Formats: sequence, C-alpha cells, structure tokens
Amino acid sequence: MPAGGRPTVRSRRLGLALKRFRQAAGFDQPQAAELIASSQARISRVESGHATPRVIEVRLLLDAYGVADSQVREKLEDLAKHSKNRGWWLEHAEHLRPDYLDHIALEDDATYIRQWQPALVPGLLQTPAYAEAIIAAGPDYVAPDVLAQLVKVREARQTKIGEGGASYAAIFWETAVVHPLVSAETHREQLSSILTVAKRKNITVQVLPLSAGVLVASIPAFSSFSFDSEPTVEAVTMENLRGTSVLEAPEDLAAYGNAFDLLRSAALSPEASARLIRDVLRSMKEV
Repeated sequence: MPAGGRPTVRSRRLGLALKRFRQAAGFDQPQAAELIASSQARISRVESGHATPRVIEVRLLLDAYGVADSQVREKLEDLAKHSKNRGWWLEHAEHLRPDYLDHIALEDDATYIRQWQPALVPGLLQTPAYAEAIIAAGPDYVAPDVLAQLVKVREARQTKIGEGGASYAAIFWETAVVHPLVSAETHREQLSSILTVAKRKNITVQVLPLSAGVLVASIPAFSSFSFDSEPTVEAVTMENLRGTSVLEAPEDLAAYGNAFDLLRSAALSPEASARLIRDVLRSMKEV
C-alpha cells in the first residue's frame, strides 16, 4: 500500500495506465484479477492507486493486454518499483499540503515541465526574496518559521531544472515584468535572475504581451508534465486559493496541451522576451 494509505502520484499514474490498457484490451476487472491470481478488489485498488502491484504482476497484465512497447513497459515497471520511494520533499511534509506534495512529485519525475502564469513569475523561476514576498502576501497567515521552510522548498524544486534534469518552458504575462508586485530591489533581482536562467539550454522563457489580454483572461495558471522522451502531456496541475488540483483525464490533458501551444504562439519569442526584460531593467536603473 502507498505510504500513509493514500495514493501516491506514482501509484495513481501506474493504476490509471493499467486501467486504460485493460479497457482497451476488452478485459473486465474480474478477468484481470484471474491473470494475476488475485481478486477484483485488488485490481480495483491497483487501478485507483491505493495498492501497488508487484513488477511481475505488471508484466503479466501488460502481456495479457497486448502491450508490447518496451519503453511503455519499462516506464510502468519503474513506477511499480519506485512508487513507495521517499522523496526529498517529504522531509517538509508537516508544512506542505498533500496536494502540493503531489505537484512536487510530478515535477521530480518529469522530463518536460511547462508552466503558464498570468500574474506572477512562475515558481520554478522565483528568487528566494521574490518567493518570500509573494508567499507572505497571500491570504493565509504564514508563521515566519513556516515561511522560511516554504521558500526553502521552492528553491529545492528548482534544482531539477537547474541541473538539466528536465526540459522547462515558462510563459508569463508582461504585467509580471513591467508592474512590480514586490519591492523595486526584489523585482530587479528577479528580472536579472530570469535573464541568467534563461540562457540554459534546457530552459525557455517567453513573455506574453499585454495585447493578449483576452487570452490571458481565458486560461488560468497551470503546469503540465511529461514523463517520456516526447513532450506529450501526461498530467496537469492547477493552483487555486485553497490548493492544487491534479488533472489526468485524456480530454483535460489534450485541452491544456493545446492551451500551452496557443499561449506559446501568441507570446514573444525567447529572444524578444529577453530584450523586453533587459529594457525594463534598464529603465528601472535610470529612475
């Protein structure tokens, strides 16, 4: 069983994939249970992520479902092997909501991360000072010691892309560049940091111009994740006032994949985005 009796992101991803392959192959749950000499209840728990199958069970099910793709099989077997692994973020679990832990787990597994943020600099680009100011200004009171932990977690999340462990693309609205939500000093530091980070080969930063206001209003902030060698969207998270929602239904994934493509097409190129940020920095120094 996943730690704490609660489905982990990995166990849920594995269960969902096995369910889709079972349905595509025309098996019902009792038939799937017979394949691994188990019960329908166990198959149900596996497919919901509440139980983790053994690797041999995954292999037997995939054989019966006709799944021959070696990369798909390897990915699902790895999920079975590592679904209970303890991630670094669990050291901070007492300060983090369970849904935020899910988001971090998705980031940690991802090979491609895409973020759209209409109001702020995305979290994976935030400097410690910017992150502290934004978190402290939120609607909920955060004690100083917890605030320090949350900033530390945000910094740790950035390690993945900082070390080139994932391809990262961020798009944010021009207002986050030209209208500071934090002190001038913090804003200057943040913009300078973006210019530095954006030089890395695995990171792409684009600014959506002010003229795209209608588009901004129609697409809320979200992050999308891919876990293979291709950037096909396999999970999406959306932040709201009280938490983070994880979307995994095929129609949702397709919709948010299309939304990011639309935003990317409407945004300034990475080169033009960098010029805009440099111009704003220059104007701030002249004031």
